Amino acid sequence: MSVPIAVPTPLAFNVPPAFSDIGKTTNDLLNKDFPLGAAKLEVNTFTNNGVKFTVLGAKDNKTGAIASELKAKHIDKARGVTFTESWTSSNILGTQLELDNTLARGLKVDVAASLLPAKGTKNLKAGVEYKQDHLFTRAFVDLFRGPALHADAVVANDGFLAGGEVAYDISEARLTRSNLAFGYLAREYTVALHASNALNTFAASYYHRVNTDVEAGAKATWTRSTDNDVHVEVGTKYFLDNEAFVKAKIDNRGLLGLGYTHLLRKGVKLSLGGLFDTTRFHENTHKLGLALTLEA
Repeated sequence: MSVPIAVPTPLAFNVPPAFSDIGKTTNDLLNKDFPLGAAKLEVNTFTNNGVKFTVLGAKDNKTGAIASELKAKHIDKARGVTFTESWTSSNILGTQLELDNTLARGLKVDVAASLLPAKGTKNLKAGVEYKQDHLFTRAFVDLFRGPALHADAVVANDGFLAGGEVAYDISEARLTRSNLAFGYLAREYTVALHASNALNTFAASYYHRVNTDVEAGAKATWTRSTDNDVHVEVGTKYFLDNEAFVKAKIDNRGLLGLGYTHLLRKGVKLSLGGLFDTTRFHENTHKLGLALTLEA
């Protein structure tokens, strides 16, 4: 059986991943396709002139609260322009403009704004992203929170990655975030090391594409403030066929996660998930959920 799998290979022109994507394959394996505690619906439709409409909805199984969002995204690939508008059930209005490779090769400019009319709460972020061989760097300013400057950069060579991330509160003149990450990216596996929370939290992870049917990975996290406890989580993904796969994960606290995803037909995907506390199996502590995604 031959199943197409997203393989963590180096990007074109030797451009490394963004700082937030170091270790992404492991995080996706352990967290993605596990809909928990809610029933979710996502509907995507596309027009001939490059407009994508998205409707998102989620009902919390515990409270019964329903949250939803409506998005309209216009993509002009020829000019490298993407314009997105959104409206949530919390009455938050959002607008985003992206210019990718428009002003210069490898340069992306991003401006995002949101407004809550009922309270007059507003937010505005302006950012730039630049990538070339062996380098991926980003920076953005959050104008109404601080204002705050956020920046990160990743350098790479022969599969080895090194990156850093900082956040600086301009009004208070102080550093509010400092993170480091290192990794190695190969065709069949990736490894990553993270030092975050001002070097108070450390994490190590790996992802392995065992064969065309099986993926495996694990992550260990340790925080200085805890009693030397290390949180370890291991997971796997198995393709049943071209349209379905199952996932399972378990950690050293006894939490067992199970997931099943099936492409029912072209444009219709169903995901079922559950998180079970094996140390309190007969108590009402478990979480179940489902997600239905429709595309046309």
